Amino acid sequence: MTETAPSTVPVVDLLCVGAGFSGLYAAYKAVEKGWTFAGFEAAPDVGGTWFWNTYPGARCDVESIYYSYSFSQELLQEWTWSERFAPQAEILSYIQHVADRFDLRRHFTFGTRVTSATWLPEERLWEVTLDSGETRRGRHLLAASGGLSTPKDFDVPGLENFTGTTVSTSRWNISLSDLAGKRVAVIGTGSSAVQCIPLIAEVAEHLTVFQRTPNYVFPARNTPLSAEYVDEIKRNYAAIREECRHSLGGIPDRIPDAAAFDVSDEERRERYERAYQRSGFNGVGGEFSDLLTDARANETAAEFVREKIRQIVHDPKTAAVLEPRFHPLGAKRSCFGTDYYETFNRPDVSVVSLRDEPIETMTSDSIVTRAGTHEVDAIVLAIGFDAFTGPLYALNVSTPETGRLQDAWSDGVRTYLGIMTAGFPNFFMIGGPQSPALASNVVVTIEQAVDWIADLIGHAKAGGAEVIEPTAEAQDDWVKITEDTVAQTLYATTDSWYRGSNVTGKPTTFLGYVGGVGKYRRMCTELAKRGYPGIELDGETVARRVGRIDEEIA
Repeated sequence: MTETAPSTVPVVDLLCVGAGFSGLYAAYKAVEKGWTFAGFEAAPDVGGTWFWNTYPGARCDVESIYYSYSFSQELLQEWTWSERFAPQAEILSYIQHVADRFDLRRHFTFGTRVTSATWLPEERLWEVTLDSGETRRGRHLLAASGGLSTPKDFDVPGLENFTGTTVSTSRWNISLSDLAGKRVAVIGTGSSAVQCIPLIAEVAEHLTVFQRTPNYVFPARNTPLSAEYVDEIKRNYAAIREECRHSLGGIPDRIPDAAAFDVSDEERRERYERAYQRSGFNGVGGEFSDLLTDARANETAAEFVREKIRQIVHDPKTAAVLEPRFHPLGAKRSCFGTDYYETFNRPDVSVVSLRDEPIETMTSDSIVTRAGTHEVDAIVLAIGFDAFTGPLYALNVSTPETGRLQDAWSDGVRTYLGIMTAGFPNFFMIGGPQSPALASNVVVTIEQAVDWIADLIGHAKAGGAEVIEPTAEAQDDWVKITEDTVAQTLYATTDSWYRGSNVTGKPTTFLGYVGGVGKYRRMCTELAKRGYPGIELDGETVARRVGRIDEEIA
């Protein structure tokens, strides 16, 4: 239920948009610091991404024991995950438990969308306008709206002509039984499609998958967690979480001990097989040290996966369509599913390559491609998100001097540490673009970002400063660091949502820092120790050393 704030509501220390993992931890931290906090959430309850994404088979691709908060030892001990990869309902239940346990809901107004956020330089305040028409003011503005929370536009030709059931995986609003006995089309083969396709196939009369770019899909090997395993994890949680904080991707590293061509062909294949059985982000793609930097090395892993597909999928033509050949393994986020490739052995499942026969239009009951017509009763759109910038632009953040955020970034994203951006004082992004959020266990990145932001605000308050803003010079340095880091990898060779290339007209700048969660944390910690060089507090900043922080921090 939406609360109506009186016109005399006081100015708060923190205004926050979003009540998912980021917003809830921000509220917890504000209470811990004794700061006033007002949060706004479009959904009727907490959960963020895990409130909205309820499509069949929805799960996290990071193991449950890592994809959860670490700030409370009591919380770690009292919550028990049931499976290796928790389903959406269990993750949402966990987030709700956290909100209840720490009494965090009282800090949020639900069912309320922020339609604009404007910096008032004379008052040194942010003013947000809500969809009710009301306004609220605060000293600092936190964007906790998530990197994958704004669905991309449904740019499917002729979709408006279709009169059957249409549903999006990112805003699922039907039951799986509503697809029973129907001719169903799934458009897209990203993570959500990989998870829902096998379940839809079980109930549909016929399922046709429309695929533009085949992905590398690994078996999730999901399994219930035994009581003995859970007990062992809980005994060692402190050490495990510390390892996550200083790892490459926010999960315990399995550090490769060799490059791909340091071993024989036979040993390489044996190691890939063991990694394939292990699965997860420490699986095949993490087996050798050079798989994301050397195209020849990467091809050995990619071909191993393609061989697996040919072994699983009985029809050679279908297998060929499903084989990923348009990008290196890991250059797009790999997918994890259950019986994904096996599903294409069913006689009532077929796949259409949109590279060979793109969709030209739709009729009231069919999808028309260049090669023919496919009659369908229902369409499932699994076409992804306007990642990272979409949720930020939806806030219509602006300042009188700089204008709108989307105009400031019209030629590409520019941030300082993925947390702040020049020209927008007292504005903070939790897990924002050019942070490690894109290529990490995002909960680890969220906690680190909130802690660092809180320490920075506390530092400014202690010195009597009211306005916090990165310098353009420091921002330029960080953009150069992120670009130079990704340029050393195969990420730079591939169009993907990582680069914004899945959204028409979006500038294609890489949206993450891929130097590792641990190195990023060390850089942020060192900058704090130095008094936050590169950040102006009421227009002043401490002296910066000559050289780049990423080169100083090994």
